[in-house]
Amino acid sequence: MDIVDELKAFVATAQTGSFTAAAHQLGISNRLTSKYVAELEARLGVRLFQRTTRKVGLTPAGQDLFTRAPALLDDLDDLLTQVAEGSRSLSGVIRISAPVTFGEVYVSPMLGRFSRLHPQLSFDLRLNDTFVDLATDGIDVAFRLGQSDILSLKTRKLGQFHSVAVASQTYLDANGTPKSPSDLNEHTCIIDTNRRAPRRWTFFKDGTETMVNVAGPFEVNSARAASDLCLENIGIAYAPWFAVCDLVRDGKLVPLFQDYESEKGQANIVYLEGRALPRKIRELIEFAVQDIKTASIL
Repeated sequence: MDIVDELKAFVATAQTGSFTAAAHQLGISNRLTSKYVAELEARLGVRLFQRTTRKVGLTPAGQDLFTRAPALLDDLDDLLTQVAEGSRSLSGVIRISAPVTFGEVYVSPMLGRFSRLHPQLSFDLRLNDTFVDLATDGIDVAFRLGQSDILSLKTRKLGQFHSVAVASQTYLDANGTPKSPSDLNEHTCIIDTNRRAPRRWTFFKDGTETMVNVAGPFEVNSARAASDLCLENIGIAYAPWFAVCDLVRDGKLVPLFQDYESEKGQANIVYLEGRALPRKIRELIEFAVQDIKTASIL
């Protein structure tokens, strides 16, 4: 018997609690699953399961093996995948999810840079500000803003992003430049409903938090749309730096309250846990982690 098959049968049985369910998960017969487990017990000289007519439960020896066997199988799959793929150029489709604005200003051009290194790859980039289930929607990798508390996802940190209040010089000339966040009460503000608290803007200075309730006639669900309204001299927006950095650098928008710190958030890449990542996904993740360091958008 192959010890790898034996370990797979053991892990599946431990996870499902029965030989029948394990056989279904592995796509083999109930008899073969039981045989694999029996062969593993004979190889080790210990009983791994307590068997009853309804279910099986792990013995202390089985518990010890189960704490390490799943990770061992994952590492083996990963190693075999890397060896098999190592000599081949990257090909196939990568399906990516990202928030709309972050996807437009960073993910899309980053994929362009990555594609020049791997011209045989294809990309399916889906931009959406609502929740996306990676497993259900067939997504290989997703860019997320904010902490992820979904246990089935693994996370790689891209970096921390901050927000900035901005307005056009024309608006400021006509309405005055606010000197502190409290002055926002006297100004027209553009509300981005994608923010956790759209009408409450938070700033920090010398360890003191200042929260300002803002108002204005425009509500949008896009930081980029809010900055577009700023360009039309409508009012002041509070947007992630990555959404407005090009407009600030080009002199089209003016950053406000530069002696204050703003709200911060975490930009991450997430992917499903529990499977060996194809080489094309691993290389995309590593590329993005390094690329964003020179993009100057966070």
